[in-house]
Amino acid sequence: MKANLNIEQALAFGENQLADLASELISPRVDVRHLLCSCLEVERSYLMTWPEKLLSPQQTTRFESMLKRRLNGEPVAYIVGHQGFWDLDLLVSSHTLIPRADTEILVELALELGSQAQQILDLGTGTGAIALALAKELPNAKVLGLDFFVEVITLANANANRNQISNVEFHQSDWFSILSSKDHDRFDLIVSNPPYIDADDPHLSQGDVRFEPTSALSAADQGYADLQLIIERSRLFLKPGAWLLLEHGFQQSEQVAERMQFAGFKNVSNHLDFGGNPRVTVGQFID
Repeated sequence: MKANLNIEQALAFGENQLADLASELISPRVDVRHLLCSCLEVERSYLMTWPEKLLSPQQTTRFESMLKRRLNGEPVAYIVGHQGFWDLDLLVSSHTLIPRADTEILVELALELGSQAQQILDLGTGTGAIALALAKELPNAKVLGLDFFVEVITLANANANRNQISNVEFHQSDWFSILSSKDHDRFDLIVSNPPYIDADDPHLSQGDVRFEPTSALSAADQGYADLQLIIERSRLFLKPGAWLLLEHGFQQSEQVAERMQFAGFKNVSNHLDFGGNPRVTVGQFID
């Protein structure tokens, strides 16, 4: 990359560098703008307003480094260190999944079914995306996010501080392990986006996904192990009439619904993500 390029030239250079990544899922134009905004520490409107602004030598070097990482397949969110979800800006790291727009359908359903919820549990909270979105939209609720990894809990707490959300707590736990099944640990909503990809799925070694932690992506029993555990054990922690909401793979919707029904959940239904794929299954606990 030549020194003394302006913003317009840097954008063109970056798009050319990433042209081979172009696909239905990846837009070099969008990626390059994200990277350059992060490099320059500006909003996207700045790129349009000041196209003739020259990059400093340090900015040029940093932008080149970012492009190389993206060309190697590393997700943009990991390169810039944060990702938008709902109306939050969340720090991300290699310890967690990158929040995805399709998961927002789970948040929408939770708000619809639990508009009066007082106690909400988010299992496998990761960045805290789901828990924080619900806590922000339901300020009178107490939201608890659990995750197995201490590093993840540290990140989720940082995201709560970053977004100034106080009605949420994050704790380390192996799924339900720190909870008691007594009444004070019963919830109006339990939500989860658990690992659900088959460990032998070849997609785990392809594209952006190969940079994300396998522990947060794949599960035993052809991807059903954690889904099944949550379905079985959540009955101990739901109030009568409360709801369980699970994100899963599009090809798993019928099985998840059947497993919920077998476990005694009522009013079980599947819901589509923004791409039209079955993504979330909900069921109501009737004691």
